[in-house]
Amino acid sequence: MTMAEPRSVPTLPTPLRLPLPAAVRGCSTVAELLARPGLTPVLLAGSRDPNAKLTVLLLDRLGPALAVKIATTLAAGRAVRAEAARLAALQAAGLGPLSAQVPRPLAILDADGLPALVTTALAGVPMTVTYHEWRHTARRRRVHADLAAAGRWLATLQRLTASAPRPVTLFDTALAGVERRFGDQPGLRAALAPATGMLAAQRTPRTAVHGDYWFGNVLLTGSEVAGVVDWEASTATGEPLRDVARFAMSYCLYLDRHVRPGGRIAGHRGLRATGWGAGLRYAVQGGGWLADEVTGFCADALARLGADPAAARALLLAGIADVAATADHADFARAHLNLLSGLELDR
Repeated sequence: MTMAEPRSVPTLPTPLRLPLPAAVRGCSTVAELLARPGLTPVLLAGSRDPNAKLTVLLLDRLGPALAVKIATTLAAGRAVRAEAARLAALQAAGLGPLSAQVPRPLAILDADGLPALVTTALAGVPMTVTYHEWRHTARRRRVHADLAAAGRWLATLQRLTASAPRPVTLFDTALAGVERRFGDQPGLRAALAPATGMLAAQRTPRTAVHGDYWFGNVLLTGSEVAGVVDWEASTATGEPLRDVARFAMSYCLYLDRHVRPGGRIAGHRGLRATGWGAGLRYAVQGGGWLADEVTGFCADALARLGADPAAARALLLAGIADVAATADHADFARAHLNLLSGLELDR
């Protein structure tokens, strides 16, 4: 049996305690909130990760009104509390025109002894919806539009929160994390030395970092990003290239989702569903127009941040190492490590 946290209801950081919507006022538990008249709950997502959470969207007569992230384990409870604090810090620091596109934390309620974070709901359609439409990722124009929209939003966030440039430590930090998790990797270290050295030679500003900026957390209205959700891995000051790499590599990772094993992936010459990570391997190794788009996305961000755009491939490799070091799911992390090793040791 999992021991629950104490039932006292935690509060948000004082500087960002906002006027509560009428639906939340007076509620101390999730059950009370869900029982409020005029609200319709819709379960959006759940997971089986060690820090699993349930996300519920509450609709009123005008549409999405509130979002509730409910912890289901003690580890998830810590993540929910951390996200509340991080969102509060981001909003308090000032996000300008992006303020309404980042969830505002409103309250932490009790969910059977574990915390549940209530935030404003964001408008928009998840990019996953269009991404998985028939042949969407087979068309270069659509892929380019997705990458461009994600890049524009990220550029605005980074411009608004930028501080002084510092050396890029993303790759070194990721590899250190990989070694703590999986043990020493001398062969991989040696194979990656040119890429790690190239990235370490760069300097970029420190900015707000989402920490899990993949297309599943991006909401669209038309061709523009309307909001970004799931900020539990965020930091107010970190390496902006982490978000750049995460989006680029995650976009390639699911190209084969609707293709039978061994089947050809439409729109990408020579790419087949040959196992986990085939699309990402294809992009990093220079496959067709996809590699041009993904590398261009990374190169543009590097140039915008004052770094050498020639480090684009090194950045993608660093992104793979970062997921191997930090992913909650052990098998997902191991798959990234295996992919990274295969990419470099086969060169």
